[in-house]
Amino acid sequence: MEFPFVSSTWRAGVATLRFERPETRNAIASLEDCQQFAAAVEALAASAETRCLILTGAGSAFCAGGDLKALQERRGIGPMASPAETRTNYRRGVQRMIRALADCEVPVIAAVNGPAIGLGCDLAALADIRIAAESARFASTFINLGLIPGDGGAWILPRAVGWSRASEMILTGEVLDAGEALSCGLVSRVVADSELLAAAAALADKIAAKPAQAARLAKRLLREAQHQRLGDVLELSSAYQALAHESEDHREALAAYIDKRPPSFTGR
Repeated sequence: MEFPFVSSTWRAGVATLRFERPETRNAIASLEDCQQFAAAVEALAASAETRCLILTGAGSAFCAGGDLKALQERRGIGPMASPAETRTNYRRGVQRMIRALADCEVPVIAAVNGPAIGLGCDLAALADIRIAAESARFASTFINLGLIPGDGGAWILPRAVGWSRASEMILTGEVLDAGEALSCGLVSRVVADSELLAAAAALADKIAAKPAQAARLAKRLLREAQHQRLGDVLELSSAYQALAHESEDHREALAAYIDKRPPSFTGR
């Protein structure tokens, strides 16, 4: 599936979704940009062939967030003619991107190849695993524009870096370099710029080699566990485990272990 703002490529169960507007540092300018991104994520997640998704940007940036010129001209993803219209615009645009990524059951790796600012930072933070190039930068800069995180960043960032650090990022608009992002847990590793995509691909291959249904269920369980009581998570865990026990891949894993051979998973 091809879109003007994003492109997707496939390799052995791993899909790479790339922002394709390097001339504007992959800034998100229009409602159509938001809808294209959401549609691409939804289509890739809906395919049983997708076992892992890598999200990255073309050029020197991951995503610079919203296009400021479009905001100033009151077009695109921000303000409309009235507050009611602006609210609707956020819900069907920016927030559709967030919902699509948050609802994606396929494991997502953000390969952050440069600045991830504002909306770009929050999209990266929604990934399950984040790897940063040395040139990566992260910031929640809404406050610098007299705005708040209209994309749900007040929910997203505390879950990625904790309440105190998220508050500092959101209330100061400060920029974190790759090392600072690593120290606060926003990313799990930092690699040389030239090694970023290879590192992301190697990790994606490890995930893609595992039983696909179990990986999707495990990701969903991790997400649900962030905001539910232990008793609720235990109930959900037993339900998901019941599904996993009936999969062909589970039976194959047991047989391979007993036979002392590598397993051959089919995703069923």
